[in-house]
Amino acid sequence: MKPLTLESLSGLTQHGFDTIIDVRAPLEFAEDHVPGAINLPVLSDEERARVGTIYKRQSPFDARKIGGALVAENTARHLKGPLSGMAGDWQPLVYCWRGGQRSGAFATILDQVGWRVRLLSGGYRSYRRLVAKTLYDTELPHRLMLIGGGTGTAKTRLLSFLQAEGAQTIDLEELAQHRGSLFGARPGGQPSQKMFESRLASALDGLDPARITFVEAESSKIGERLVPPMLWTAMGNATRIELQAPLRARAAFLCSAYADLMEDPAALAALIDRLRPFHAAEVIAEWQALAAAGDWPRLAEGLMSAHYDPRYTKHAARLTSGSTPVELPDLSDARLESTARELAARFN
Repeated sequence: MKPLTLESLSGLTQHGFDTIIDVRAPLEFAEDHVPGAINLPVLSDEERARVGTIYKRQSPFDARKIGGALVAENTARHLKGPLSGMAGDWQPLVYCWRGGQRSGAFATILDQVGWRVRLLSGGYRSYRRLVAKTLYDTELPHRLMLIGGGTGTAKTRLLSFLQAEGAQTIDLEELAQHRGSLFGARPGGQPSQKMFESRLASALDGLDPARITFVEAESSKIGERLVPPMLWTAMGNATRIELQAPLRARAAFLCSAYADLMEDPAALAALIDRLRPFHAAEVIAEWQALAAAGDWPRLAEGLMSAHYDPRYTKHAARLTSGSTPVELPDLSDARLESTARELAARFN
């Protein structure tokens, strides 16, 4: 059973494993894991905590003995359950935190069954070092083009049409599970910072650096998730197109894109209240009245003209490089699709 030493993120796919198995506890897996991995824990969260306590307070020997019994029981459960249908030619890659006892014990049993199992040398930590190297330590080779524009100019929607046209894209809001503004939370919440970075590193690894990659011109923070420094630097040096659309068209688009907020008036009111440090009481009261009346277009226009547009204009004035304007008389899908087709043809 020869361990696999991971030299690059792409090595995970190049070796052609049928399944990547993370045997860490569920909470460890939930925080971050190798993209595409499944979780078959050999210790539950409670069992892991128990064994760790015994290790520290009693003895390492007792902890290993109790832990070994638990690992054997849980491995048997996996063999009878999710692994029961695997054929003899199935080839899994197994890892734990450091590539040590948990994954070693599990992989040994799988090896004895007759499967061609490999262990990830260094475990999750070796994978995480490669992610950190990509996003924190090494200049990105990718040629980025930013899609800028004020709030409501359908930047994310345009990205989806660009992808459909065969262009390379990175949807940071999708990776971060957030629409990038005070009103941008999505059901289910955001992934951890590490999980966001894993998704981002995987997305970058699948791109051709020689081709243009379109990225929305986000701020350095998407919800509570930070854009890693190497990508942020590359975005700062990227060429830029600037979407421009009438205020009314932008308001109509926002009413569609943020329809979920209209279904929860209390949550919307609470979000508007968070703008009190930036605006006079009468302005906040007007927005609250529009929300209460369900006048979503006027509310969207008011928020953009008084809050978001001035801040975006101030930010754009600090940019050292110019941008290419793209006029959008409306923000219909037909318009965005034709714009994406033109951009893809022009820059690819």
